[in-house]
Amino acid sequence: MSNQASSLPDYITSATPNPAANRAPWHKNIAPTYAGIFLWFVFWDSMAANGLSVGGLVPTLLGIVLGGLICHYLFYVVPGNLGVTTGLPLYVVGTSTFGAVGGLIMPGFLMGALQFGWLGVNTFGSSDALAKGFGAPGLYVPLCIVWALAAAFVGLKGIQYVARVATYLPIIPLVVLIMGLFMFGGSAGKYAPANPPAGGAVQAILLMVAAIVGFFATAGAAGVDICMSGRDKKDVSMGGIVGIIIAIVFTAGISVICVAGARAAGVIGPEESLMTNALGKKLSGGVFAIVMIGLTIASFPGACFSSFIAANSFKTVMPKVNPFLSVGIGALISIILAVTGAAGKLPSVFGLIGASFGPIVGAMVVDYFLAGGKWNGPRAGFNPAGWIAWALGFIVGILPNAMLPEAIRVAIPCAPVAAFIVGAVVYFACAKAGMLSATVPLPEKK
Repeated sequence: MSNQASSLPDYITSATPNPAANRAPWHKNIAPTYAGIFLWFVFWDSMAANGLSVGGLVPTLLGIVLGGLICHYLFYVVPGNLGVTTGLPLYVVGTSTFGAVGGLIMPGFLMGALQFGWLGVNTFGSSDALAKGFGAPGLYVPLCIVWALAAAFVGLKGIQYVARVATYLPIIPLVVLIMGLFMFGGSAGKYAPANPPAGGAVQAILLMVAAIVGFFATAGAAGVDICMSGRDKKDVSMGGIVGIIIAIVFTAGISVICVAGARAAGVIGPEESLMTNALGKKLSGGVFAIVMIGLTIASFPGACFSSFIAANSFKTVMPKVNPFLSVGIGALISIILAVTGAAGKLPSVFGLIGASFGPIVGAMVVDYFLAGGKWNGPRAGFNPAGWIAWALGFIVGILPNAMLPEAIRVAIPCAPVAAFIVGAVVYFACAKAGMLSATVPLPEKK
């Protein structure tokens, strides 16, 4: 036993569960953390692009509700339960699915790398909003550089300094959403797509679910880390119901209703999908500038949070590399993604993230239930079942992505969910075929 335990990497043997004294009720940590993610205007501003023009308002809203339920019950509950029961972070808990060595790469390194993709998305949306708010398009590139570097620095050195501000900043998008609902909600019921295709209602539901789940996939896996601060599984459940399901329905639902109302009233064109564009047509230039600047300021803690997760991941998987170097390179990539506009192609970005983390969570869910509803503990080396499940799930999830050449794309509906299902099914099949590496007992803490 001791020889086996000594073969575990230091990042596992040195991990200490989050003590009970550091835990708090769901409404003080889990729910606000997740609600803040969905109040980010880059999430809800363009939600109407996912189905409103093909299926109309009601199917699109149904897709939002279904997406929220899938995020909570499929992608969040098991990682959340693992976090609250073990008190250990994702890069340790994930070793049960991907192995003690493999866990450094996945979900460890992959989580960190994809966070710079999120920083790029945040930088793109925030810099664009600020440039519009100031009425100075030429500021866009300098703002991208300053925004990404500032967020990376804070994430490295002092995210705690923005914690208190982050508690109150979500009030800004909350007020903007309610304001938009009062301005456009009354006309929403009159909206109808101009030329809806056959089967448009189902298509709208699937498009919306894919967008929401793709956006949420990494946050679902991060439920391990977020729920380490909870007290019990009831906190996990309540935190998710309020912070995920209700927050998704509220933010994305109001945005879609506002766009539908603005289209019906002729405020914006039939193909315009940004709620902020509708606000820009109704508000005076000065008020709109204040709104956009406020929404941008409210986005900064999210950029810092992505950088913080990335920095922690890289410090763990590359302990000998100066974190200023690794995070600096990641921030540079984020700037390039933002400046070139690649980070603005949200369907492709969300699809890539869903393809990457859908099968990770799917495999973790099955591993959890095969272990009797608890954490199995680290497995030796690279766990074949986890890696095969991820590879096949990722292929399925990425096939419809616009990042791929058109010649090899395959129109797989709701690809992030399909990737989750494939990851889960393949992991179960591999486990039953005996393709699980041996469990290595953790050494006893002195």
